[in-house]
Parts: sequence; structure tokens; C-alpha cells
Amino acid sequence: MFRISKEFHFSASHQLSHLPQDHQCARLHGHNYIVVVELAAASLNSDGFVRDYHELKPLKDYIDGTFDHRHLNDVLDGPSTAENMAHHFYEWCKARWPEASAVKVSETPKTWAEYRP
Repeated sequence: MFRISKEFHFSASHQLSHLPQDHQCARLHGHNYIVVVELAAASLNSDGFVRDYHELKPLKDYIDGTFDHRHLNDVLDGPSTAENMAHHFYEWCKARWPEASAVKVSETPKTWAEYRP
């Protein structure tokens, strides 16, 4: 199996208000997010790619236009957790690129959430 990945960045605020009031994530706060999309294929296309990285620009445009410098509670359905964002970005990518195999989202340099069906 061939696998490629590409990383995207954005900054946004969110609040997990369903958590107890004394939980730090219940307060309004923000992160510098990293989103990594992975695509996989058993064989390469005629150009020798899983998919040309340039074809992933629509994801950058989507992130920049919908998520960057936004309040994620106003953008996402359900809690604005990294897990839910990974799932959201995976579904968005899979609808456009059948090779999409996983998405990872980082809120901090030490934390990652991944959705991989």
C-alpha cells in the first residue's frame, strides 16, 4: 500500500462547555491546530502518484475559509473536540478523494486525535 500525507495549519478558539465548570477546556480558549490528511492506494496512477499533492489545495481553501480564526463552536456540529474535527475532515476529504484513509488533528505539540475507518 502506498501512503501520502499533507499537513495543514489553522488557529481557532473553542469551548467545551458541556464539561464541568472547573475543567480547563470548559473555558474559552484557542489552539494552533495541525491537520494531517492521509491518502492510500494499492497502486500508483499514471503519473506515479497516489494523488498529486496540488490536488489537495481545496482542503487548504476549506480550512482557511471555514476554520481559520473562527470560533469552532459556531462551525462544527457537536463538541469541538479534536476527535470530532478529525472525523469531520475525514468525511470532507473522502467525499472528494476516494483514497482518503485517515485524518489526524493536533491541538498541542504533544496531543493528536485520529480518525481512521
